Amino acid sequence: MTYFRVCAVLVMLAFGLTLAGCCGGGSDTTVKKTEIISTPTLGKQLEDLDQAYKSGAITKEEYEKTRQNMLDQAGKEKKE
Repeated sequence: MTYFRVCAVLVMLAFGLTLAGCCGGGSDTTVKKTEIISTPTLGKQLEDLDQAYKSGAITKEEYEKTRQNMLDQAGKEKKE
């Protein structure tokens, strides 16, 4: 009975050391995070602006002014 316990402990120890050897020592295991920055499309921005107006978060004047600025900016970027 104790023979089997000793063998089981030795097998678990060997298995643990094998796993430890796989993950450690010398190799660079860090994951580099790349940041992706995406800007919403003009259509999405206009939808969001429209939703803000409909919900009452902005006035009609603010809506019209911001909408026109967005369209003007898009026109300038298109020409470049």
